[in-house]
Amino acid sequence: MTRIPFPSMKYPLIAILRGLKPEETAGVVGALIETGFSAIEIPLNSPDPFRSIETAVKMAPEGCLIGAGTVLTTTQVEQLADVGGRLMVSPNVEPAVISLAAKKGMVTMPGVLTPTEALSAAAAGATGLKFFPASVLGPSGITAIRAILPPELEIAAVGGVSDANFGDYAKAGIRSFGLGSSLYKPGMSAAEVRERAVATIKAYDAVYGAR
Repeated sequence: MTRIPFPSMKYPLIAILRGLKPEETAGVVGALIETGFSAIEIPLNSPDPFRSIETAVKMAPEGCLIGAGTVLTTTQVEQLADVGGRLMVSPNVEPAVISLAAKKGMVTMPGVLTPTEALSAAAAGATGLKFFPASVLGPSGITAIRAILPPELEIAAVGGVSDANFGDYAKAGIRSFGLGSSLYKPGMSAAEVRERAVATIKAYDAVYGAR
C-alpha cells in the first residue's frame, strides 16, 4: 500500500472551484494563491476541467497542490496525471481510484461519512479523509470516528463549512477544510474571490493563530 503524506502548508485550506471556466482560471487561481491558498481543487463536473487544471498547474508556484475533485474513475486519474495534477479528491471510496492516484504520487482525499467508509479509504492508502457533508456529522461526529483511524491521516471537514464556523471545528482539533460556495460561486470575478479569500484567511488566523 502506498500512502502519500499530506504536505505541510501554511493554511491547510482547499479551495473548491466548482463551475470554474478555463478562461477564468488564471484570474481566480491567481487571486487565491496571492492571498495565501496553496491547495486548489477543480471538480470534474466543471466546464472543460482538465484544461483549467492544466492552466492552474502551469501558473502555480512550487509547493502548491493543484488537482481535481469529483474523481470517480481510474481513467479520470490517468487524465489528471497527464495534466500534472497532484491532488485527487473523490466523493466516494473507490479503492482502485485511490490506489492508482497514490501510485501516481497524488495526495488523495476521498469523501467519507461513516466509520466503515473511513476505514476502507484508509486501507486503500488514502492520504486523508474528506468528511462530507461535515454539517451533518458536526465536529463531535468527526471526532468520534477519528478515534478509530490511523493517526497519520489528514482529516478535513467539507460541506457546510465556512469562515463563520472554524471555531467550532478547532475545539475538536480539526484544522483542515475544503471550502466551496463560501469562497467561490460560478460567475464570481477574481476580485470577488480575492475579497472572500482575504476574509477567510483572516478568520482562520483569528481562530488558529496568525501564521
